[in-house]
Amino acid sequence: MILKAKREHDYQAKLATPFAVLGLRIEEDWLTDIEYLPLDTPLLDPKTPLAREVCNQLQAYLTDPGYVFDLSLHIGGTIHQRRVWRAIQDIPSGGTRSYGDIATQLHSAPRAVGQACGANRLPIIIPCHRVIAKGGGLGGFMNASDGMPLDIKRWLLQHEGV
Repeated sequence: MILKAKREHDYQAKLATPFAVLGLRIEEDWLTDIEYLPLDTPLLDPKTPLAREVCNQLQAYLTDPGYVFDLSLHIGGTIHQRRVWRAIQDIPSGGTRSYGDIATQLHSAPRAVGQACGANRLPIIIPCHRVIAKGGGLGGFMNASDGMPLDIKRWLLQHEGV
């Protein structure tokens, strides 16, 4: 999910946003990955009907941060990661929860919640950007504690009015 350089044929679409180009991967009828790519990455029109629908829904979110996604997802992950991701999907737009709050809810540890966030292959749709440090700081994002990933997290939270 962190800015990767991939071959164009790896993606079914590349969508421009104010903070990154989003590379979309789709397998059969499932969205499997959204990756943040550098802003200068060439765009790619959707290759499939599902890629077109994902792009439309992401654009709807960029217009209205309260937009609720309705997509077929293939999230994979461990049982613990899926529990964390479900808890994160319950955080409404404009809201945040701390890693510790989610850990307490799931009888887990904050670090394990952070690791699950880092393994999230569907950022924005599974909104790990809404998970912050206990003291109200940003915490990490996409397995990073500074740089462009935190700029993206900051943009997404500001977009949602946080």
